[in-house]
Amino acid sequence: MKFDLHTHHERCGHADGTIRDYIEAAIEKGFSVIGISDHSPYFGREEDHPEPHIVMAKSQFTAYISEVLKLREEYKDRIEVLLGIESDYYPWHADVYREAFAPYPFDYIIGSVHQTTNRVSIFNKSRWRDLSDFDKVQVKDDYYQLIRKSAESGMFQILGHIDAMKGNYPPFSGIVTKAVDRTLAAIAETGVAIEVNTSGKTKLSGGWYPSDDILERACYYQIPITFGSDAHIPDRVGDEFDQVQQKLREIGFTKWVFFRQKIMQHVPL
Repeated sequence: MKFDLHTHHERCGHADGTIRDYIEAAIEKGFSVIGISDHSPYFGREEDHPEPHIVMAKSQFTAYISEVLKLREEYKDRIEVLLGIESDYYPWHADVYREAFAPYPFDYIIGSVHQTTNRVSIFNKSRWRDLSDFDKVQVKDDYYQLIRKSAESGMFQILGHIDAMKGNYPPFSGIVTKAVDRTLAAIAETGVAIEVNTSGKTKLSGGWYPSDDILERACYYQIPITFGSDAHIPDRVGDEFDQVQQKLREIGFTKWVFFRQKIMQHVPL
């Protein structure tokens, strides 16, 4: 059984194609389940659309949900379409996001840290300029503290790309800190799943999020694992699914998961 829970589309302003395009791509590639999970609006900002090239507008949110549900019905005999969303995690706005999501029948919500507490993007290359080794450890610790908090918030079924800060700064993986292991232990206690996200290949780091050593530790902690291509073009739907499946088997995972009405569904590897 093939599934992909992390896809985007044109509403976020930095992806190409319609929701239908991603569904059709999944069908063409033989997938049984496709999750639509575009970037949620910035609910903590007053403006309707403060970042047109990063997330959808608040005024587009209900139309997004309606479109996914309509297409779910249209395609029900060909593929299962899941309603998801990728939400930024800002602890200072968590209640606002909870309230915004509560009325809608999401199958799952992906919680992703895209900015650290200084409001700087994790992909911003300049953030590393002139930092001492000590400061770099502090940046990594801050990032993983937010990921821990996101797991413990109860808001999410899946945590997105949990080492994506390496995307535009490959040396990130070599910054030594105990924060990663502490975070994995905390995630395990919550029961939240993490994804293998194959979009790292589109960044300077290459490869997947998270790295193999983190996946090995996640297996040790028995953290539920899922798959997401993080496709921003339809052609990337399901990208490297078979390779990820094989790698997870080699590491020692025996199953992975997807979510239906926020209930974890187990699929043998």
